[in-house]
Amino acid sequence: MLTTAAALRGATKNYKTFTLGPIDLVVPAGSILGLIGENGAGKTTALKLLCGAIHPDGGSVELLGGSPADPAVRARIGVVFEDAYFPDCFNAACVGKSMAGIFSARWDAAKFDAFLQRFGLDGSKKIKEYSRGMRMKLSLATALAHDPELLILDEATAGLDPVMRGELLDLLLDFIQDERHSVLMSSHITSDLEQVADAIAYLHHGQLLFCENKDDLMQEYGLLRCAEADLDRLPAGCAVYTRHGAFGCETLIKDRAAVHAALPNAVCDSANIDDIMRFYSGRDAQ
Repeated sequence: MLTTAAALRGATKNYKTFTLGPIDLVVPAGSILGLIGENGAGKTTALKLLCGAIHPDGGSVELLGGSPADPAVRARIGVVFEDAYFPDCFNAACVGKSMAGIFSARWDAAKFDAFLQRFGLDGSKKIKEYSRGMRMKLSLATALAHDPELLILDEATAGLDPVMRGELLDLLLDFIQDERHSVLMSSHITSDLEQVADAIAYLHHGQLLFCENKDDLMQEYGLLRCAEADLDRLPAGCAVYTRHGAFGCETLIKDRAAVHAALPNAVCDSANIDDIMRFYSGRDAQ
């Protein structure tokens, strides 16, 4: 059994105004890896490298024990991108017939129809009449209907209502239960990732700042509120970035246990993923 579903090994991609990498990113088999980052950080570029939509300028890409350049390997993944395109003149039934021709024996028409029904999609309705959320649901049904071993999702919960988002997250958790399936998903809705991801990878200005176990991340990072003079008592390397205000300062810290030992009377609350992103962005904007 594969232990690594996909990986970027020193991968780079160069554009006129942006460079991704070099980055090393591993998607463990049987897990959900959440990919976060500001707009333009390189999330979609990284996902496209992994699924073979674009080719790296340096380094290498591994996909399900092979290469994304191999059509047989690509057939084993399901992909949903925020800008996924279906012809406006198609309806869902036409999409199903088209996908059956692409995936051949892997395509499960009954499963596709079941997902259409589950997602409340009318198979006869023209795609040009679909809302953004409906198009995303159609993309998800298409990605899931050929029994992929790896799902690569780019903002897949965007445009979905809270009920449908919750249903999708439950579906992803069910998807990985047999440890044969894996998910790599980017999202700006970080609360979704906090619910389902096993690990979080943070891309920032084309570089991978960290890839850590989510539970460890949530336990390790905190928001410290204290007097500015108290910051000098922190262990070296604990403070990520400090915001100064009229009534003191707020600092994103790493290693809450060490901070509590140094400042036992200070207020140090847990930090969520949004907090971590905001403070790292503030640090690098200086």
